[in-house]
Amino acid sequence: MSAPANRIDRHFAELKTSGKRAFVAYVCAGDPTLDKTIDVVLGLERAGVDIVELGLPFSDPLADGVVNQMAADRALKAGATTKKVLEMIQTLRSKTQIPLVLFTYLNPIYAYGYEQFHHDAAAAGADGILVLDLPPEEALQNAELKPTPELRHIQLIAPTSPADRIQLIAKQAEGFVYYVSRLGVTGAQVEIASGISEQVAAIKNSTEVPVCVGFGVSNPEQAATVASMADGVVVGSAIVKLIEKNGAAADLGDQVEAFVKPLVTAVKALS
Repeated sequence: MSAPANRIDRHFAELKTSGKRAFVAYVCAGDPTLDKTIDVVLGLERAGVDIVELGLPFSDPLADGVVNQMAADRALKAGATTKKVLEMIQTLRSKTQIPLVLFTYLNPIYAYGYEQFHHDAAAAGADGILVLDLPPEEALQNAELKPTPELRHIQLIAPTSPADRIQLIAKQAEGFVYYVSRLGVTGAQVEIASGISEQVAAIKNSTEVPVCVGFGVSNPEQAATVASMADGVVVGSAIVKLIEKNGAAADLGDQVEAFVKPLVTAVKALS
């Protein structure tokens, strides 16, 4: 009996059939608590989100802006650990089958045990992993860092990536490619970056894997504009900011749902 298809692959296939773009949402696992993260993810699903990226709390998230850095700090202070995040995902899987991607740095999973982490994360119910500070060249050169089949390994491509490197990364891509639309760290921006359409086209010349665009998207108009140039859009800091402001609320999941739903609606209106 063959193994079931990966949730990420299956969901993108459904979106392609329906002609719709993906809405990917990022939140930090354990912010403000692991129990409330479950409520937040369920709220995101009710809002129509397609894929959730769960940030694995880390003490030195250098690719993140201050909003996401503070979220990781709050999660760590609340007692979140790599093991507890995986346990939370296992609990979450009894409530939802929404595709989940672990958004992390190399240090936490290397300390856990690189191969063991992949096995345990997949067993818990994760579908993909994005390691921000692991260049694909390093994974190719170091046997212990090579991808394992249990999780889809999401690749990042930056606006400064030269053509030959785009080809290298795109050809290794699994699940979806995360195109970082601007230089710098994560965070909401007043205006979207330029050149997105051209860069997405260049990436898609080298892969059939969907391309989603993130970094800086914070409102429905931006979400729709970015999604119109790609297979999907990623929104993170704007949601994390809402969680920061309202983390103590008993109805946090409902508040997240209400905030995200207009962004999702704007993206899903595209044909």
